[in-house]
Order: sequence, then C-alpha cells, then structure tokens
Amino acid sequence: MTNDSFIDLRKYHQSWFDRGRPSWYVLLWWFVQAIAFPLTLHPFNSLRCALLRLFGARIGKGVLIRPTARFTYPWKITIGDYSWIGDDVVLYSLDYIHIGEHCVISQKSYLCTGSHDIHDPSFGLTTASINIGNGVWIAADCFIAPGVKIEANAVIGARSSVFSDLPSGQVCWGTPCKPHYPR
Repeated sequence: MTNDSFIDLRKYHQSWFDRGRPSWYVLLWWFVQAIAFPLTLHPFNSLRCALLRLFGARIGKGVLIRPTARFTYPWKITIGDYSWIGDDVVLYSLDYIHIGEHCVISQKSYLCTGSHDIHDPSFGLTTASINIGNGVWIAADCFIAPGVKIEANAVIGARSSVFSDLPSGQVCWGTPCKPHYPR
C-alpha cells in the first residue's frame, strides 16, 4: 500500500460557488433555523413555513414541515401545495430543489444537490438540481443524489439510494434504487 494521495485538499476551493445570498444573510438564516425551528411545536407549522418564505423559499399552501427538518439555502427551494416534509429531513440545497404538490418526504431522508469530482485532485465541488414530481412519496431514510428527477406518483421505498432518474407511477426501491412494479 502506498502513502501517496491522489487528492490534495490544500488545493480545494469553491470561490466560484454562488450561495445566492451574502454571507451575513446565510448566517442569519442558519441562526434563525437553529433557534426557531426546534422551539416551534408541531402545530406551529405555519410559523416554519412563514420563516422559510421570509428567507426566499417558495412554499405552497397547506405544506407541513416538521420542526427538525433542515434547509441549507431556502431561497433555492420550492415546495408545492399540500406536501409534507418529515422529521430530520435534510434539503442540502447547494443547487435548486423542486418538490411538487402532494408529495411526502419521510423522516431522515436526505436530498443532496452537492458532491465532489473524484477525478479532480483538488476535490472540486459539483452541484446539480433535484426535481421531485407531484404525488411522489419518498419513504424513510432515503438518499436522493444530485441531478436526480423523480417523475410524478413514484414511490421510493425506505432506505433506498437514488442515483438516477426514476419514471412516473412506479414503486421503486434498493441501492441503487430501481423500479419494480406500477403503483
């Protein structure tokens, strides 16, 4: 085994990356989310939605967001009418995340729009948006990778890892996640 490393993290930088808001605004959001979200009881969902809207998220009517959900950059998030975001869901929104209407993102799921280039010795940041169609149910503890599109009315089984697009109206599961039969 060799001690040589392909990656040289001293060369890592993301100076090109645009978070979409100035640093002070990002820090203000993180502070508000860290304090306000955990302190709001479940019935105060409208306050969490209002805070997200205040910070630029496009949140539809009747959306339910649990107090332990986390949003990296809310101004890069759209959630359609009557959708639910469960406990401990992370929307790692380095790029845009669009969630359609009547969707359920179940507890502990992680929607990740950022990764790193494994062929780049400086471990360069890469981002790609995630698009979730209307009526999709992402069950508990799923990972949704950057650039994924899940078509309308698909079901993603618990603990699945989604690395590629999935078709509409299919029940899908696994690692990697694949369609198994029509919904």
